[in-house]
Amino acid sequence: MTTHARATVVQAITSTGVVAVVRLDDPRGGLEVARALVAGGVTAIEITMTVPNAVALIAELAHTLDEAIIGAGTVTDARTAQSVIAAGARFVVGPVFRPELISTCHTHGAAVMPGCFSPTEILAAWELGADIIKVFPATSLGPGYIKDLRGPLPQLRLMPTGGVTRENAGDWIRAGAVAVGAGTALVDPKAIAAKRFDVITENARQFVAAVQAARPGVVTR
Repeated sequence: MTTHARATVVQAITSTGVVAVVRLDDPRGGLEVARALVAGGVTAIEITMTVPNAVALIAELAHTLDEAIIGAGTVTDARTAQSVIAAGARFVVGPVFRPELISTCHTHGAAVMPGCFSPTEILAAWELGADIIKVFPATSLGPGYIKDLRGPLPQLRLMPTGGVTRENAGDWIRAGAVAVGAGTALVDPKAIAAKRFDVITENARQFVAAVQAARPGVVTR
């Protein structure tokens, strides 16, 4: 993936404004979950390394769902990054800031979103070339944190993850986030267990609608 292709991935993610964080106990339902998300308009799908056989699932989704952008999450080391990129991940997300992860992902052609918390971490990651900064855990912060950061640092592309819901997704976007990362509020474990993939699709629609409605120039009734 070239720098241009990385920029295309970032543009696609920021356009929709939602990254689905998928954590599953059984990867066999992964394809149905991903299809349900895409049907609801969420095409950026992050498969976390906590999913059993996550690399194989990433490969399956990357080669099956052309309309989706498949990524890997909970990546903390270069070797894992290389494995998921080889499997087809187009973006890599980390829970923490590892400088070597940024260089590894870019060397192997993937966009990278390191997890950062403090302003110092966030700026350091950005200056090293992070494509989007995952602000984590956002549960402990709030939309005001994003707004405060973007005051002196308007160039940052920030994606809060942790505690993001359909009800507050728009608040994060209005504060200046380019996208939100959504886990259980979007990929509902109870719905998956019951094979109610229609619930996942409806959740996705509502998340995308909330994000789009919060963006400048969008008129809602």
